[in-house]
Amino acid sequence: MKIGILALQGAFLEHREMFARLGAETREIRQLSDLTDDLDGLVLPGGESTVIGKLLRDLGLFEPILAKLRAGFPVFGTCAGMILLAARVSNGENVGFGTMDMTVKRNAYGRQLGSFETVAPLGVLGNFPMVFIRAPYVEEAGKDVAVLATVDGRIVATRQGNQLATAFHPELTKDKRLHAYFLNMIREAKR
Repeated sequence: MKIGILALQGAFLEHREMFARLGAETREIRQLSDLTDDLDGLVLPGGESTVIGKLLRDLGLFEPILAKLRAGFPVFGTCAGMILLAARVSNGENVGFGTMDMTVKRNAYGRQLGSFETVAPLGVLGNFPMVFIRAPYVEEAGKDVAVLATVDGRIVATRQGNQLATAFHPELTKDKRLHAYFLNMIREAKR
C-alpha cells in the first residue's frame, strides 16, 4: 500500500514514520508529478490551513486533489487537514476542498498556549491519546458525517465515506491505531 503525504508545510514527517512502522510505503507530495495513480490514499497533515491552501493552488495541486476526493479517494486530514476537508469554516475564509459536510472553527482552542494533550474515547479504537496544537473543532456535522470522538462536548474526529478527519495530531503520539484504521479504510474502499 502506498500513501501520499502532502509535504508542502506542517507535520508530515511524523505521518511518514507512523506509516513506515505499519509497513506502508509513502510518498511526499510536493508537486503535481508526485500525485501519481499508484497512490492508495492521501494524508493532509497539520500546519497552517491558509498557507497550505495557497500553496496547493500555486503548485497546481488543488484541482487534481479535489477531483480525486470527489471520486471517493481515501483521505486522512489532521488539524489543518480537517479544515481543508470541511465544507464550512465559521471564523475564516474556506481555502480548502470542502468535501466533508461539516463546519469547523479554526484555532478554536486559542493560540499556541492553548495547546494541550488528553486521552478520550475514539470510536472502535477505545481510549486514544490526543495532542491538540492550535486545533480546530467541528461545530456542526452533517447527517452523513459520523462523529468518532468528542472532547469536552466538542467534536474532534469525524468520518464521511472515505474521508477521515481529526482536530488532533495522532502522528505525534506512539499510538499507531488511527493510522492503521486509515489503512483499513483504504482496504475497504478497494473491495
